Amino acid sequence: MRYLLPSVFLVALLAMLMLRGYVHSEILADHRIQAPAATDRVPDKILDGGPVIDARSTTGPAKSLSVPDHRIVLTFDDGPDPVWTPRVLDELKKYDAHGVFFVTGTMASRYPGLVHRMIEEGHEVGVHTFNHPDLSYQSHSRIDWELSQNQLVLAGAAGIRTSLFRPPYSSFADAMDNRSWPVTRYVGTRGYLTVVNNTDSEDWKRPGVPAIIERATPKGGKGAVILMHDSGGDRSQTVAALGEFLPQMQQQGYTFTNLTTALGAPSAHTPVTGLALWRGKAFVYAVGLAESLTDVLVAGLAVIGVLVIARFGLMLLLSFLHARKVRGRDFGRGPAHTSPVSVLVPAYNERECIANTVRSLVASDHPIEIIVIDDGSTDGTADIVEGLRLPNVRVIRQRNAGKAAALNNGIAHARHDIVVMMDGDTVFEPATVRELVQPFADPEVGAVAGNAKVGNRDSLIGAWQHIEYVMGFNLDRRMYDMLRCMPTIPGAVGAFRRDALDRIGGMSEDTLAEDTDVTMALHRDGWQVVYAEDARAWTEAPETMQQLWSQRYRWSYGTMQAIWKHRRAVIERGPSGRFGRVGLPFVALFMVVAPLLAPLIDVFLLYGLVFGPTQKTVVAWLGVLVVQAVCAAYAFLLDRERMTHLISLPLQQILYRQLMYVVLLQSWITALTGGRLRWQKLRRTGVVEAPGVMVSQGRHGNDRRPVA
Repeated sequence: MRYLLPSVFLVALLAMLMLRGYVHSEILADHRIQAPAATDRVPDKILDGGPVIDARSTTGPAKSLSVPDHRIVLTFDDGPDPVWTPRVLDELKKYDAHGVFFVTGTMASRYPGLVHRMIEEGHEVGVHTFNHPDLSYQSHSRIDWELSQNQLVLAGAAGIRTSLFRPPYSSFADAMDNRSWPVTRYVGTRGYLTVVNNTDSEDWKRPGVPAIIERATPKGGKGAVILMHDSGGDRSQTVAALGEFLPQMQQQGYTFTNLTTALGAPSAHTPVTGLALWRGKAFVYAVGLAESLTDVLVAGLAVIGVLVIARFGLMLLLSFLHARKVRGRDFGRGPAHTSPVSVLVPAYNERECIANTVRSLVASDHPIEIIVIDDGSTDGTADIVEGLRLPNVRVIRQRNAGKAAALNNGIAHARHDIVVMMDGDTVFEPATVRELVQPFADPEVGAVAGNAKVGNRDSLIGAWQHIEYVMGFNLDRRMYDMLRCMPTIPGAVGAFRRDALDRIGGMSEDTLAEDTDVTMALHRDGWQVVYAEDARAWTEAPETMQQLWSQRYRWSYGTMQAIWKHRRAVIERGPSGRFGRVGLPFVALFMVVAPLLAPLIDVFLLYGLVFGPTQKTVVAWLGVLVVQAVCAAYAFLLDRERMTHLISLPLQQILYRQLMYVVLLQSWITALTGGRLRWQKLRRTGVVEAPGVMVSQGRHGNDRRPVA
């Protein structure tokens, strides 16, 4: 289900967007218009005849039909429109007049209720093609497609099909030429009456109500097929003109009627039943679903846009205030913390890394004891540590029970009041422990988050994670520090007051994100959790997409578990309630919900690039990228990192983010389907070393350059 549901969701989303593009004439639309051509192949009786052409006979010549005197057939093109068509229908109903609405499939499929109303109120409906192309450019198969798709919509909207057809861009019968006449003949063989007009109101020009009425008025009491429009722009003048034109012409003895009634012919409508009816209903329903989905996506895009900009603005402001605060001359949490601390290193099959990790700790300029908890390793990790014979280093062996159990075992053996925790693939700088424990001079501080950095940033994946760590994690931690709702003490570098851990029951095994879980528990117990920017630790990030996927999948799912576990904090009082009503929603919004909506930016980027408007789409996306680049540059400036790594930022936004989206989506699905995710061990290479620490000599046959 974790793979099937995302695939089905993606296919359905693409199908809905494609359908939306189709009914908005963004896909398969042809907006070319033929220039006038010669008329020598058009019969004279057609050129000189009436506005109705009957070319349905396969044996005889085409016929030209006219509307009898004192009969007016009002025709409205290009609708239905949600604003103007109802007002046109209201005017016709007010004066008991009828007309013919030549609808396009694109509009009728989006507003089927208006088509149904036309039929219910006694009007006739005609086909005006689906996408409104100039049919003289199209092949017979494309013409058939335009007609059949329009009929499909009429079946779904009103349960009928029609025999009336009006070509797009048509006018009077004498405008028929050598390019449009073959189309009329072909459409006739498909069973349609072609209806043009002999009176053009030119309402599309919006010349004013008096001019529309003058141009629409027949001369000498003759009958007329009058061209008007109920869509395609502002039709307020058309509606106003109808309010005067209808009663005025009725007083002169004119009748406003349907075309077939005026010609004394059978109705143009034929009921649709069976499979054809259900196919039409299914299509109209799918279009409605695609329209609703697009509206939701647009609303979601607006929400995520506001959230992204607000978050970036808040990050920049609070990060600036945090840096100004902690780097100020007067900043201090109390007397320097000089007491020894215990450093716990949980390790499971860390053969490649453990020697570098322990050596970096021995080089610490703060008094420490080092406890390596070997969690049932099968690669000789514990033997390697013991073989180093380094001072103040103890090894505790246990059966494989997981990281949380290893840490609790280490806490039980620790001799000091402050406990530092790190991963077995991480190395510390000499000053890391000292900087990490200084905030404990404040008795209200229960835990401290260090500054985790990517050591193996010499690969493209490593560089992307380096950007993420500096911008997405460390900049966030400055913001959360100011808001007093730090969500996570990183497993790579964090320190805890032992009393605080004892009060919350130690490290929990309830979730896969024990670091997030314990941090939230400390907040709920009333402890402050702060960030120490100078407590730097260098960790080995995953080097393949598969390893990165496994790590982030666990992180995302574990974070969701932790949020759910501590959900009751929202309704509790005291420190727990403060975190529940401030920190927990903030973390859930920006770490779980917002990232899930963020792909909308990329979805609309692709949609805009393919279907337009391309230029505006590119400008909008570049604008988002610029905002992110500004935040990234500021984060790098605060962390004193080289800006050259930001060269890969655009590529990261295109490729790396997509992986994170899919990982988060899978985490959601795993949670919603009740799936279980096991702890996963990543393959390490041991290439990471911290600045100021002597390079290990134990990596034979590996010439990769460690990053320092």
